Amino acid sequence: MENSNYSRRNFIKGSIGTGLLVAGSGLLPSCSIFRMSSKSGSDYDAKGLPTAILGKTGVRIPRIAIGLGSRFCTIKSNEEAYQLLNFALDNGLYYWDTAWAYENTSLGITSEERLGEVVKTRRNEIFLSSKVASRNPDEAMRQIESSLKRLKTDHLDMLKIHDVQTEADVAKLSEKAGLIEILMKLKEQGITRFIGFSGHTEALAMKMMAEKGVFDSMLMAMNHWNMATNQEKRQELAIPAAKAQGMGVMLMKVIRPRETIKELDPRDLVRYALSLKEPNGIVLGMDSQEVVKSNLEILKNFKPMDEAKMKQMAMQLTPFHKHENLPWMNPDYCDGHWA
Repeated sequence: MENSNYSRRNFIKGSIGTGLLVAGSGLLPSCSIFRMSSKSGSDYDAKGLPTAILGKTGVRIPRIAIGLGSRFCTIKSNEEAYQLLNFALDNGLYYWDTAWAYENTSLGITSEERLGEVVKTRRNEIFLSSKVASRNPDEAMRQIESSLKRLKTDHLDMLKIHDVQTEADVAKLSEKAGLIEILMKLKEQGITRFIGFSGHTEALAMKMMAEKGVFDSMLMAMNHWNMATNQEKRQELAIPAAKAQGMGVMLMKVIRPRETIKELDPRDLVRYALSLKEPNGIVLGMDSQEVVKSNLEILKNFKPMDEAKMKQMAMQLTPFHKHENLPWMNPDYCDGHWA
């Protein structure tokens, strides 16, 4: 059923640039859902979980965000998915990370549509983050409008550019009336409180994005493919650049090696990622209440690893970074639209 607050507003009303449709000044009505977007950083309830301030956003977040991509999209039952979401929220995991592209084509479901069934009744409790994938301005606007409709809300807390890859990609995003400019306009208009970007590969591309000084957060893959020299330096190049701009930094893909390095305990990988000093938190994919419970226990009882253990973990991860026989380590990998 279409959300009434969404349907009341005329999303596409004005323009910036030639042929680029974007929300106009009359975009949002004076309604209760929009007023929620002025929440302060302390208004969310982490239920006693360890938290951190997400950079210059000032928002206090649980140090684990719930990732709603590939693992979440493998859940076959919508009811089971709704139960997971409500359980996570009831236990303090209120940072939800999704994307327009997150879809299981074989099941015919999208992550955002599933979230919308919970968001429509619990919007005020959720720090809601989604991502736009297209680099074409008109198509990007259609994706953003679709995301809001699926999520049954008229605003996001965080809107990210999905999967920044190369220097050429950054140049495309930076064009006049390009995607960076679109996100800045949407932030000005209140369609999103904050803006950011995610990246899986080139450290230099993420560094260049951070140094633009317009973003509030960066979501970076910690353990992902490394086929070029500067891809191996994401923590050394991208994170300091983001922190220098006051940005919030979140890590993803922190338990990827579980498929190829069997001796690594996924719980240790989570603790290792949480022990890194610069990031504010991590995004973990979750596909069952049992997984949610396990991650809650890790977070509730978390103590940083000592330096010796951190070095040991880093050494154990080295074989994974040189492993190229996994789908997400191939150049044509696309984050979303899984079969």
